[in-house]
Parts: sequence; C-alpha cells; structure tokens
Amino acid sequence: MPKEALAKIPLFSGLGEGELESLARGAVVRSFPRQSVLINEGDDSDALYVIFSGQLKVFLSDEQGREIVLNQMGEGEYFGELALLDDTPRSASVMVVEACKVAIISRAVFDKVLDEHVGMARKLLAGLSKRLRMATDNIRSLALLDVYGRVARLLIDAAAEEEGRFITPKMTQQDMADRVGSSREMVSRILKDLRAGDYITMEGKRIIIERALPERW
Repeated sequence: MPKEALAKIPLFSGLGEGELESLARGAVVRSFPRQSVLINEGDDSDALYVIFSGQLKVFLSDEQGREIVLNQMGEGEYFGELALLDDTPRSASVMVVEACKVAIISRAVFDKVLDEHVGMARKLLAGLSKRLRMATDNIRSLALLDVYGRVARLLIDAAAEEEGRFITPKMTQQDMADRVGSSREMVSRILKDLRAGDYITMEGKRIIIERALPERW
C-alpha cells in the first residue's frame, strides 16, 4: 500500500520515510461490508487495524446476544493495539457499521517500528489514556445516571458543531440503546419527547441539538 496513505494517520505522522516504508510493505489493505465482524472477543491478538474509511463499533456481548457498545470509530483511528502490547486475547469484538477499508499491520511489523520510534509509543500511550478516560466516563454514566441522563450525555458527547448547529453522526435508535445499556423502545420514547419539546430535530439518522437539553426527563 502507498506509504503516503499511512502518513496521513495521526499515529504514524511522526515516522520517517524508512519506517513508513516498512509499515506500508507489511500492511494488507482490505475492504469489509456492513455487519462484518473483524475481531471477536477472546481471539488471539495478531495485528493492528487502521481505519481509512467507514465506521465500526467496539462492543461486548453475552450468550443471549445482548450488547453494550464501548465505542464507535472512524477514519484515522485504529484498534487492536491493547492486545498487542500486553500479549493477551482480544478484550472486545469489533463490527463494521458502515462499509470500511482498513489496513491490517502484523504484530511483527508493528513491534519492529514501535521499538525503533519513541514518538509512536508516546502517541499510543496518549491514545490508551484517552480510551481509559472514556471507559471511566462510561462506567460513571451507567452507575450514576438514569437512562435519560445517559441518552442526553451520548447526544452531547457525539455532536459536533457544523455551521453553528450541533449535529451527531448517523446513529440508529438501536445503536443508541446499545451504547447506553437500555432498550430501543425507551430510547425512542426519550427522543420523541425531546422532539416534542423542540430540543432536537432529525435529519435522517442524524440528530440536531437545537437548544440545551433539559436536566431531567
């Protein structure tokens, strides 16, 4: 794959030509359709995945098929590094939400470049710290907030400013329910009431926050 494509990924932005060349030679680029499972919880760890396009979700599930979504990821992000660093099985599953293209970098290639480049190691640590903070926030929300509070927090955290409005990425009601640990029906009721109160409007699967959400439902 072209090394220029890897150079655009924040994790690799400080690497030299030789290191980028090594990564590019060792990377396999693959495309996956929606609902493809790239990693299963408990799998052996053998590669780092870098996202060039599309959307994926990181989740846990039980024997009954119930899911809790830990994170959603998109272009420029990466996953699989945790299991490579501590040489343990995968701690979560990853599924494609929107058709994606990823680069798969083998453990051997990843370890070689990591050993030779302190800057990349620091970026990995920064990324892990960010995910740890996110996990702490998720635990706090699940333990201390009711379902409405978790939905409101999800909307606020997910929304980005576009032309003076705050708009979320595409999310189905089931996506939201999986992320807040509730049912789709409950999420639907909350969104319906927020629309009725003119707090939000909908554009397809995107939600626009029109004004500050109420503290309580």
